[in-house]
Amino acid sequence: MNISQAAQHSGLSSKALRHYESIGLVTPARKANGYRHYSENDLETLRFIQRARACGFSIEEVRTLLGLRDDPGRHSRETKQLVHEKLSMLEAQLRDMLAMRETLYSFIDSCAGDDSPDCAILQQLSGQPCK
Repeated sequence: MNISQAAQHSGLSSKALRHYESIGLVTPARKANGYRHYSENDLETLRFIQRARACGFSIEEVRTLLGLRDDPGRHSRETKQLVHEKLSMLEAQLRDMLAMRETLYSFIDSCAGDDSPDCAILQQLSGQPCK
């Protein structure tokens, strides 16, 4: 199938397919006219990439996961460890985002939000004590 069809079947854009090819995550065959030809195996790889990226895995982590997927001698503990590391990182990011949310709520609560030029939010961000 051609790149447009592969994009439609994989849920990715044609641009993403070209990018993944350029960095070596997928290698579609080429027809005599130079057009890409995506096999069913290529589609499975593209769907794998799409799902892994949707789970937050970086390109390099996807590359590692693809290597594990294609390695008949793999050990599931390697994959589990990689997912544990990703989960730990996401949980840390979530904690940071929740702390930012609380800070933003406190900014909102401290601001009169009226016609006055004094703004407690800007003062706090500037490191100035609020009046």
